[in-house]
Amino acid sequence: MDFRLDDIDRKLLALLQADARESTAKLARKLNLARTTVVARIARLEKEGVIAGYGVRLGSKLEQSAVRAYCGISVMPKTAQSVMQVLEGIPEVEEVSAVSGQHDYMIFLRCDSNEKLDALLDRIGLIDGIRQTYTSVVLSRKIDRRGALPAMPHLGG
Repeated sequence: MDFRLDDIDRKLLALLQADARESTAKLARKLNLARTTVVARIARLEKEGVIAGYGVRLGSKLEQSAVRAYCGISVMPKTAQSVMQVLEGIPEVEEVSAVSGQHDYMIFLRCDSNEKLDALLDRIGLIDGIRQTYTSVVLSRKIDRRGALPAMPHLGG
């Protein structure tokens, strides 16, 4: 599907990222548009898959109390699908990305304590098909642009 984001779309997306619960009337006022225009733009962005859904962004209090880690894993040939199925069932696994380099996948983990992280890493290391793991614990986040709209003039072709 061919689509483009204009300046109004980008401003609307930025406002929704800041507060997805803001009313369409308030969004319309901030964008100097009719409410019906904002509703139509949101519907179009949802239909085109630009907006995939709405969620909750965790506050700094919960974020700071969590123990977070990146775990690189190498998997045995032909086992990636079964490994992903097991990882998908572990709630502390927030993200899994296929990567290039020394490991096949990077897993972002979030636990309540160091002890729970240690037990989780043992559990991950025992998954059939995982050959090797390497873990780095996050000490602090210096830059956080998650959820920010990429700085590109438009999407699509």
